[in-house]
Amino acid sequence: MIGYRAFRDFDWVLWLVTLAICGLGSLQIFSATRGTIWKGVFTKQLAAIALGLALAWLISRIDYHTLLGHAPLFYVATVVLLVVTFFIGAKFFGSRRWIPVFGGVHLQISEFAKLILVLVVARYLSSVRNDRLEWKDLGKIGGMVGLPMLLVMRQPDLGTSLTYLPILLAGIYLVGLRWQYWAAIAVVGLVLVPVAWFVYLKDYQKARLTTFVDPYRDPKGAGYQVIQSQIAVGNGGLWGRGVAKGDQTQLRFLPVPHTDFIMAAFAEEHGFVGVVLVLGLYMLLLMQIVQNAREAPDRVGMYVCMSVGMLLLFHVLVNVGMVIGRMPVTGIPLPLMSYGGSSILTTFMMLGLVNNVRSSRFVS
Repeated sequence: MIGYRAFRDFDWVLWLVTLAICGLGSLQIFSATRGTIWKGVFTKQLAAIALGLALAWLISRIDYHTLLGHAPLFYVATVVLLVVTFFIGAKFFGSRRWIPVFGGVHLQISEFAKLILVLVVARYLSSVRNDRLEWKDLGKIGGMVGLPMLLVMRQPDLGTSLTYLPILLAGIYLVGLRWQYWAAIAVVGLVLVPVAWFVYLKDYQKARLTTFVDPYRDPKGAGYQVIQSQIAVGNGGLWGRGVAKGDQTQLRFLPVPHTDFIMAAFAEEHGFVGVVLVLGLYMLLLMQIVQNAREAPDRVGMYVCMSVGMLLLFHVLVNVGMVIGRMPVTGIPLPLMSYGGSSILTTFMMLGLVNNVRSSRFVS
């Protein structure tokens, strides 16, 4: 266990920024869901934040080397739970992603898998003795990440499965890879694109991609979400319409304004200034994570921090790009703002892991 010996052990900037983002997200959830069938999600979000803080504190107290030592066991347990989800998981919106726990509470195992992948990938990369990764190394870490990816894709949940890739790519980039290998990976990726289109992707997933190019081809169908989101963002103007005063949000034109499209709802009610504030907070959070990575006491600590940072950056870029029509609709939530207990808990635990690495600098 790591004991906090002084205020320097605790990353106050990281947690103050985190709570500020959560506060703005909770305010928007309250505004977007009042008077609707979702009105109870505000209190659930606050409860998830409180529990997330407790879990983050717990993880920050356990030496991350101990967690890394148990990473293979965590990985096996995660894969088993992903398989179990196919049999006992609750089905919502055509996907079987959630395992019922108690009292109507459901856990999305694919979210917690992100934390486990950060640990197992960092653990493996720290054992690599070469200056650059070789094919056997790529095969091993590719298999580690690829297995849960395939299982999550089968739920089906393409968006969440894609969030595992930044963890893999961050590790590969940090260790290093010959340009010939990068070229080979690019060629394989290009070959797999048509295979995925004709063999794997379902009709609704294809519709999302084609609608991304021109949402007005089907304005009342596949393009509806993006069009309403862009209208909401435009309605916000410079200062926004005010809390609970956004037409698109309050009149229910904007779909799921408390989850995937929470940034569109926030932009309508708080305007350009509010969006700049939120994005500035995210940038500060990411900079603090990178700073902790630079000052990590060892390579594996650096890998852990950078993987978390890359994952959060991917989430923010994809989600914000989605609401303004610059990325396809994927269902990837906005970290710390979008409603979702499993997402909140996972993000807090990953930030607790980052604080763990920081605290280890002061342990003699």
